[in-house]
Amino acid sequence: MDRLFTRRQYSARQLLNFNHLEKPVQNHLKNVYATLCIGLLAAALGGYVHIYTNIMKAGFLTLLGSIGFMLAIMFTEHHARNVPKRLGFFVGMAVCTGLGLGPLTQAVMDIDASIVPTAFLSTAVIFGCFTFSALMTRSRSFLYLGGSLLSALSILLIMSLVNIFARSELLFTAELYLGLIIFCVFILYDTQLVIEKKRNGDDDFIWHAVDLFIDFIEVFRHLMVILGRKSDRKRDD
Repeated sequence: MDRLFTRRQYSARQLLNFNHLEKPVQNHLKNVYATLCIGLLAAALGGYVHIYTNIMKAGFLTLLGSIGFMLAIMFTEHHARNVPKRLGFFVGMAVCTGLGLGPLTQAVMDIDASIVPTAFLSTAVIFGCFTFSALMTRSRSFLYLGGSLLSALSILLIMSLVNIFARSELLFTAELYLGLIIFCVFILYDTQLVIEKKRNGDDDFIWHAVDLFIDFIEVFRHLMVILGRKSDRKRDD
């Protein structure tokens, strides 16, 4: 029994062994994921403000704000003295993103209030599993998915444009599931890209967190719509 317990402990240690990642890379990832957590909390705050207060509502200005803050992060030099400023821009972008998700979140809650926490927990599990897979893979194989992902995004955009005129339920469903798959794969790609960028001297952890933040939000958004549609159909039946 003791031997079996020891083997399990050893297997767990091996599973969580990130020694193939250099110490600077590990420290960089800690900064990236800490920043990502701050962004997700800020986005949750934005969603709360839209749904439960009259302080600010989602609209064209929040979209412009999200884009503006992202551009501010991009064009503000990555330097130690600029970290608080760029982190503030990141929080602003995340709050505007949360506000932008407010109408969808409200609509889904009107169908079934349990969908939002279910979608969030599902997104967290998906994000965690795909991140772990990317971190544990010693090869850089996921980096070669970049071209395919861009092509898939182009196809998704074309489908969306076509469906503006076609109004096809089947095409919309295909968009939802294809989009979910694409952004799940983006988690793998962006995680390995962060590692590779750090190894090449790029330590801009705030911008790297932006990439992962977008992946998380997109998976969450797609799951909310998918679960909301399923729940709505059950209620109609």
